[in-house]
Amino acid sequence: MENEAAIRLGFFFGILVLVALGELVSPRRALTTPKAGRWLSNLGVVAVDTFTVRLLFPIIGVQVAAAAQEKGWGLLNVLHLPDWLSILLAILALDLVVYLQHVMFHAVPLIWRVHMMHHADLDIDVTTGLRFHPIEIVISMLIKMTAIAALGPSVLTVIIFEIILNGAAMFNHGNIKLPLSLDRVLRFFIVTPDMHRVHHSVIIRETNSNFGFNFPWWDRLFGTYRAQPVAGHEEMTIGLAQFRDPAKKHLPWMLVMPFTEKAGNYSLNRHGADPEGILK
Repeated sequence: MENEAAIRLGFFFGILVLVALGELVSPRRALTTPKAGRWLSNLGVVAVDTFTVRLLFPIIGVQVAAAAQEKGWGLLNVLHLPDWLSILLAILALDLVVYLQHVMFHAVPLIWRVHMMHHADLDIDVTTGLRFHPIEIVISMLIKMTAIAALGPSVLTVIIFEIILNGAAMFNHGNIKLPLSLDRVLRFFIVTPDMHRVHHSVIIRETNSNFGFNFPWWDRLFGTYRAQPVAGHEEMTIGLAQFRDPAKKHLPWMLVMPFTEKAGNYSLNRHGADPEGILK
């Protein structure tokens, strides 16, 4: 589809600005570290990720979808469903893949070492939703392109899914205070900031819950849903127990941490008590 990159970029910056404004107008939590330094590092990771993808991937998801349609690859190209149903089923299936991928990032110790950079942020806001190690981005791209080839969604479907997923990630990481009545309704349809914030708790059993990025149904279906943090949203501690030094949050440290820092007891197949001295 023509102008695909411009469309995605427009939605990206539009949602980023809207969520950032929401954080200024109605913040959910007081930040514990300087915002400027965090934003510089987190957005710096976005620049590194973008360069990495452009360098390593001559084709992207929409091009895989176009090739699948042309050659008749994938389940949906065999079933020949109505367009609306095909789009709906593809978005649901791709979102399930993202959920399962996220669980895998917590379950496999080697991959957890890469994913823990996302969790090491001492605060959570819109830029946390963009803070992923380049190696994690590469793994995610390979999984996504494989899923697209196997499923066979249309190019339009992939664009819609990418916009929804990226926008939802920024929204549900946002430090936004929504009315509780609105949150109770929204979390039946989309992962809300209060729902996802639980996943960024320092407490192990809370970190290993609420894996959904877009739709909330997978967590409820697979038993990984946790409604609220035990300490409450204002008092809960964000991050990982082994990374509490604000001075070690610069971009170079973030990029080397999977290779130089301890993984802790957070991956799903590791067992450990909740870290002492962290809960307020």
